[in-house]
Amino acid sequence: MGEAAKLLARLSFEEYLVLEERAPRKHELVDGVMYAMAGASDRHNRIVVNLVMALGPAARQRGCALYASDMKLRVGRDTSYYPDLMVLCQPDAGEYYKERPCLVVEVLSASTEATDRREKLAHYRRIPSLEAYLLVDSRVRRAEGYYRQGEQWFYTEAVGAGEVRVPCLEVKLGLEEIYQGLDLPQEWQEEG
Repeated sequence: MGEAAKLLARLSFEEYLVLEERAPRKHELVDGVMYAMAGASDRHNRIVVNLVMALGPAARQRGCALYASDMKLRVGRDTSYYPDLMVLCQPDAGEYYKERPCLVVEVLSASTEATDRREKLAHYRRIPSLEAYLLVDSRVRRAEGYYRQGEQWFYTEAVGAGEVRVPCLEVKLGLEEIYQGLDLPQEWQEEG
């Protein structure tokens, strides 16, 4: 098989798991193709830590598991992502990946925003157990939520000092908690 043909070969999820276990850096699998992940910024990491600290007590109280950044989420036969944060409140025995989150959170940056808003949103909404998908911006104090109600999805936005709901943990999360210790603008500011 020629080199070009090897590059176009699609991986099964099982092949991906074997390669990912030995890889020196993380990769997401999208339609059978592995994509290397870039490192995250200081703001991105601090927002994820704030989310873990804010949601941890409620998750523990309800017997739910909280995963940040390093646990794979399988969303299809040959597609898997590393969400910035996910909460699972029902059994999910996968050792290296999960499939049944009730909450997924992605922290937006200039390089990930388009993928998080389109590709991941489309995949995540197909997860039967998912109750909410939150997008938390790393550049401005803004969080958006997509919430399942029956067969419908509803969108909300919190800006500045608002809050977002986390249905499976039955809590509300204030932007003050999410952005604690970060000096970010309350709204988009036009440059120049």
